Amino acid sequence: MNQDLMLRLFRSIEGDKDDDVVKVASLIIDDEMKKGHTKLAGKLKFILEKNIESTQSFHGELRRILPSGITIPKDKRNNLPLAIPIDRDELRHEMVLPFETEDKIRRIEKEFAAKERLANHGLKYRQKILIYGAPGCGKSMSAERIAWNLGLPFLKVRFDVIISSFLGETATNLSNLFDGIKNYPCVLLFDEFDMVGKTRANSQDVGEMHRVVNILLTLLEEYNSEGILIATTNIENALDEALFRRFDDIIEMPKPTKDEILRLTKKTLVSIEKSNDINWDTVVDKMIGFNSAIVVKIANDAAKIAVIANEKTLQQKHLEKALSENMLYQK
Repeated sequence: MNQDLMLRLFRSIEGDKDDDVVKVASLIIDDEMKKGHTKLAGKLKFILEKNIESTQSFHGELRRILPSGITIPKDKRNNLPLAIPIDRDELRHEMVLPFETEDKIRRIEKEFAAKERLANHGLKYRQKILIYGAPGCGKSMSAERIAWNLGLPFLKVRFDVIISSFLGETATNLSNLFDGIKNYPCVLLFDEFDMVGKTRANSQDVGEMHRVVNILLTLLEEYNSEGILIATTNIENALDEALFRRFDDIIEMPKPTKDEILRLTKKTLVSIEKSNDINWDTVVDKMIGFNSAIVVKIANDAAKIAVIANEKTLQQKHLEKALSENMLYQK
């Protein structure tokens, strides 16, 4: 492998010394040493040890901020919870992201883990995040991944309960939710945030929704919880412009590139044996323009086709069949 690529790969490795990926990296270092590439092996070892040390420090800080239980606020009319908790085992957290997007997500995680150190310097971690992009590109999944990596409870806002047809109740529900979780370290997800954050420039909306946006602006401005608030939207142009200024970070979730499609496809198919005759370039080229969710669906569909046919390996024909069945989702 090219030396620069190997160094870049090792810089992305994070984990404890007993993690499989770290063990494999150690074996690579040993192999390079045996080949006489002592200078390269030394660089790789230094990078790996530094990343292991950083991970141990990261986990140590997390142990000091794990949350206790909480009663989720409910609406007064139907006594239904305004948000629902998602069990940790159900959180999706293995993602393939562009390097730039990955860096931004990691920065959020690292700042939260170091929030006490930041506070000692008068600094605040990023705690209000807006993620936008096309459907199926991993916006909600990113929120779940952050909760999983930080070991925080994950709460998803229930807009079917929050939004009420009765005057003033939507704003009251939002206020109660923000107040109820302000001392609770968690990841609070407002999925499809445009449902309550629509631009006030739209004259077709009733006055009540305009008042809701005004309340939301105040709540976000004063938000100072112990956790992280993440809002997602497919149509960022539908959001009120004033809302953007209330977020600490705004992240675009783009559709996967050719390289990311290949990585995502192979990652999805990791549990099934694959034929050496597969022309991955041909397969991936046909998926350019697809969102991540459809790429994963195609890979899963191909695997199921192979298994049902009692084939020992996944072959090109299985991928081609899955592709043809999902071409309707092209762009």
